[in-house]
Amino acid sequence: MGKIRGGPVVEMQGDEMTRIIWDDIKNKLILPFVDLDIHFYDLGMENRDATDDQVTIDAAEAIKKYNVGIKCATITPDEKRVEEFKLKKMWKSPNGTIRNILGGTVFREAIICQNIPRLVPGWIKSIVIGRHAYGDQYRATDFVVPGPGQLTIKFTPKDGGKPQEYTVFDFEESGGVAMGMYNTDQSIKDFAHSSLQFALQKEWPLYLSTKNTILKKYDGRFKD
Repeated sequence: MGKIRGGPVVEMQGDEMTRIIWDDIKNKLILPFVDLDIHFYDLGMENRDATDDQVTIDAAEAIKKYNVGIKCATITPDEKRVEEFKLKKMWKSPNGTIRNILGGTVFREAIICQNIPRLVPGWIKSIVIGRHAYGDQYRATDFVVPGPGQLTIKFTPKDGGKPQEYTVFDFEESGGVAMGMYNTDQSIKDFAHSSLQFALQKEWPLYLSTKNTILKKYDGRFKD
């Protein structure tokens, strides 16, 4: 019996045990039965560091080209991991990098198997969570405030219009932390479009959850 013929697939290898588990799954359950045109990218921590994270960008661009990608779990380094792997710097989340390049929506849906019991037996349909995957904390600028001072945020229009500046907080006795993040109207529209398409495909109801009562402008933009 011949193998099933498949199209191009971007394979992104991960870190630690996921490398071993994925190779086992691939070699036992996939490759003996499916003939795939695999485009391989090693997103292991050491290779991301060696390529200055260019391998993550290349993998994301490959997904845009071939439309299908399989990614294993990867490490997002913290201070301990930087020391452990002797990294050049504390690289950003590869998931965040890939999501920002693809500019899409992350849909999380449970895989239901008839022979695996569920905690709630009567729960026969999934609740799918769609999450906006561009900007926000994944492209935020954050820093440690070293001491007393005023934190401001400023927007300078390209057309020469009057800059807008806002006072965020006055640090009086000590420092702290601060963060600035953003999103774009086009990305918000794309999020709405992909969510509606997904709901229509599933023939399921769609609900939007925001914190627009607190973030009146930021989350309010999504609501509008």
